[in-house]
Amino acid sequence: MSEQQGAAAEPYRPHVALSTSSLYPLGVPETFEAAVELGYDSVEVLVTHERMSQLTHQLQDLVQRHQLPISTIHAPTLLLTQQVWGKSWTKIQMAAALTEQVGAEVVVVHPPFRWQRRYAANFVEGVRVVSQATGVKISVENMYPWRVRGRDTVVYAPHYSPLGLDYDWVTWDFSHAATARMDSLAAIRELGPRLGHVHLTDGSGETTADEHLLPGHGVQPVAESLEFLASTRWQGIIGVEVSTRRSKNADERTQWLAESLEFARRHTSRSDGAPSAGGPDGTEGADGSQR
Repeated sequence: MSEQQGAAAEPYRPHVALSTSSLYPLGVPETFEAAVELGYDSVEVLVTHERMSQLTHQLQDLVQRHQLPISTIHAPTLLLTQQVWGKSWTKIQMAAALTEQVGAEVVVVHPPFRWQRRYAANFVEGVRVVSQATGVKISVENMYPWRVRGRDTVVYAPHYSPLGLDYDWVTWDFSHAATARMDSLAAIRELGPRLGHVHLTDGSGETTADEHLLPGHGVQPVAESLEFLASTRWQGIIGVEVSTRRSKNADERTQWLAESLEFARRHTSRSDGAPSAGGPDGTEGADGSQR
């Protein structure tokens, strides 16, 4: 048997990370503790106003203490983190530097807001330039339209959808896709090898809010998408990014994070790409409620 045949015969087991945003308003240390307890493969750090999320030596200390790597750095390109790390390109450059320093694999960035005209004008090529200069994979995330007085308003430039844009790498977020009323499975198929990262979550598609439901608790074809990725033996990172703010207590929050990890493992254990039994996204009894 050749080396290539032997690798193909090995069971497919994707890398699943726990995002610090899944424990908000708790911080980076609590995310590491939860990830170790539940058996996640790594941590995804969203850089925010929390100083620990920005400091290389403190992040390295957590990696050493828990013997768990940081796989992903999410740059502070959210509306609520506009004051973190200064100007727009500085945010991306510093995120790439932090990624190298902590041994992570990928940077996740949001597209510019429309009012950031100079930044947006050369964003697609600018991301590529930073990526090539640093050797860091920079993956641009799909977003969604905002709705003002019942009408969709595009606030991201060049567009909230990365489809049709010349990004080298794209992050696909199922909650954002639900808010945008996009078909995630079709999008993931279209992206093909450009899919650089996944945010595992869900959404009801019935609200303008970015819900970040547990996977299988919304309307997106999350199970089928994971099964498709398993059938292609996709080598990216699945980052669990769910909202646990409405959990009643720490035990329930832990239960939700464990359920999300189990969902990822269950729906990537298949390698034939066949749809799973159950509801429209491969689940049984999903009620679409906020979790």
